[in-house]
Amino acid sequence: MAFATSSTLTDRLKKYRRFHKVCKPPLASGIITRMVGLTLEAVGLKVAIGHACQIQLSSNSVSGEPRYVDAEVVGFNNQLTYLMPVGKIEGLQPGAKVLPVGNHQSIALGEHLRGRIINGLGVPIDNKGPIAMQDGGRRHPHTINPLHRHPVDQPLDVGVRAINSLLTVGKGQRLGLFAGSGVGKSVLMGMMTRFTQADIVVVGLIGERGREVKEFVDHILGAEGLQKAVVVASPADEAPLMRLRAAQLATQIAESFRDQGKDVLLLMDSLTRFGQAQREIALAIGEPPATRGYPPSVFSKIPELVERAGNAETGGGSITAFYTVLTEGDDLQDPIADSARAILDGHIVLSRALAEEGVYPAIDVEASISRVMPNIVPPNQLKDAQRFKQLLARFKANRDLIAIGAYKRGSDPDIDAAIERFPHLRKFLSQSMTEPALYAQCQAQLSAVLNGNAGAGNAEQGNPSKNSAPGANPAANAKAMPPKTKPANKARARPRPKAKTKARRPLDRR
Repeated sequence: MAFATSSTLTDRLKKYRRFHKVCKPPLASGIITRMVGLTLEAVGLKVAIGHACQIQLSSNSVSGEPRYVDAEVVGFNNQLTYLMPVGKIEGLQPGAKVLPVGNHQSIALGEHLRGRIINGLGVPIDNKGPIAMQDGGRRHPHTINPLHRHPVDQPLDVGVRAINSLLTVGKGQRLGLFAGSGVGKSVLMGMMTRFTQADIVVVGLIGERGREVKEFVDHILGAEGLQKAVVVASPADEAPLMRLRAAQLATQIAESFRDQGKDVLLLMDSLTRFGQAQREIALAIGEPPATRGYPPSVFSKIPELVERAGNAETGGGSITAFYTVLTEGDDLQDPIADSARAILDGHIVLSRALAEEGVYPAIDVEASISRVMPNIVPPNQLKDAQRFKQLLARFKANRDLIAIGAYKRGSDPDIDAAIERFPHLRKFLSQSMTEPALYAQCQAQLSAVLNGNAGAGNAEQGNPSKNSAPGANPAANAKAMPPKTKPANKARARPRPKAKTKARRPLDRR
């Protein structure tokens, strides 16, 4: 035999290597030893960070079958492995078995996701049937070389007049919607979802109230908007790891459509809840807090998520992303808000004062900025936008003087122009939630408002003598006469009391 010619055991085993079937080594299971808050400590596991596991819970009282909950490895300390459950852990017992999962299940990406509503795991919650799943999948894809990204050089029509004309958005830009609670950010998101000229819209509702999910889908998004949208929802009552996965899944879906060469609009509400979920996980595994209770990992997770959006390589698709940022107490210096403002390509601030005055969408154009606008709009539009902001700022700076009548017309030409155009500026910013504003029309309307062509009837009503010839308005001239005659009457009446007193003095002496 050929095997007898080999003199050593090693040489003989090499002959059989080609007949040996390579298989993966078995994964060792572990047991739960401790539970502290949201963190589960296990021993006996040899798995990497981010690996998926299943934890055995108590048996079902009806069927008697064991139940399992998904978990993820979030840290380790010597022989201890820290796990974070994805779902609820009711029925967890000391010494529960932990089983590593070889390949985690992920949702199959494609056109079949249009019009669907799913959770952070990709499971549908809209009662429209199951969605195909696949083994593996990339939750953290490779980043695009910044030198290979296509620059932002084309405007994107979002259907909102104030944004199209004064804060123009470009394809592949990433902006933040900074607002407090109850200012109208959800309504603004719904308007952009319905009106934006994009191939598909991906909406991520992260950490919001469960009631708002249905309201956003039924009333704000509507049936028309849902047809070209994919909604990923993870309400506030779900585990923090589920909220993190929902944000990552929404970005992953947007990336898959961008890889197909499509223009994608990504709306995530909110980036603040994403950071708070990471804070809960980091504090649970012992990471020390830094800025206002936020661990350092929060400020590394936000850029990691945001940088996945944007343009692909030249010739590919784009992801234009809007991230809402909650400002607690309308404080724009919140750590999450400050970090997001530094990493994003612009920010749109919603003002509570404007919302209280009934101006919707309540966009504060003075505090907002689009950093790519100078590169994507013609010079005349950029000049008109700057003039619009100047007039609005002049009027607001002198509002008190104008209200009490202390300002005199003609003292400052810029203030005079601001007073004359302010009603039209305010009307230009207001827009109905069912009224789309096309990008080309917004440019013409902005120029007309500044040049006095828009709302000419209102302008004449507010200032009747502005465009009329002298003496053409007798009513106005008649109203102007009394202020001139009153001082003269007072001047004539002043000597009379003195004459009376002089006549009385001789009578008193007698």
